[in-house]
Amino acid sequence: MSTVQADFDRIALLAQDGWDHNAHYHSFLLKHVPASCKAALDVGCGTGAFSRLLAERSGRVVALDLSPRMVEIAKARSKHNSNIEFQVADVTRWVFPVEAFDCVASIATLHHLPMEEMLLKMRGALRVGGTLAILDLVESAGLVDVLAGMVAIPVSTVLRLVKTGRLREPRRVREAWVAHGRNDTYPTLARIRQVCGRVLPGAEVRKHLLWRYSIVWRRVA
Repeated sequence: MSTVQADFDRIALLAQDGWDHNAHYHSFLLKHVPASCKAALDVGCGTGAFSRLLAERSGRVVALDLSPRMVEIAKARSKHNSNIEFQVADVTRWVFPVEAFDCVASIATLHHLPMEEMLLKMRGALRVGGTLAILDLVESAGLVDVLAGMVAIPVSTVLRLVKTGRLREPRRVREAWVAHGRNDTYPTLARIRQVCGRVLPGAEVRKHLLWRYSIVWRRVA
């Protein structure tokens, strides 16, 4: 976790809140936030872009991140969002309050963590009727995934050009992410479904084009 923190302290200084592969799916995740959401939890909030969107739909948001730099920037960019509480936290040690949130969300964070253990903690933090919404990176496995990845490359390039006016990220940003990626591993969709079958029965697990997957699960009892 110390390596992950160091990487994201560096990335935080370069990060902008514009379009990227994660932000592309913000609207998808927001569709699953309960209409009467009183409290939401954002696990791995980064610079707070999704936390601010959650704050528009929730009475209060608790937003956690391992990187002090990320949280510092998130607070600076969220001065007009008085209902967000940002915390520097190692979520593997943070005490998740039981049945305290109507929505628990996490973007591009779960692959850094023990999946089954963290899903159980997030599940336990949900109130009855609450929703767990996760977006993360997925490992390609098999010919279909390889072909989908080939399609995703030109789609990603066009979207980035339309949304940002650039064909790719600035060089320093690319280098920071490449350095971080050397330590990253991602689960396959089969592995994700296997774990969800044990701890989140009935969860909707979906693979998305831009190298992402989502888990959406509603606590009914």
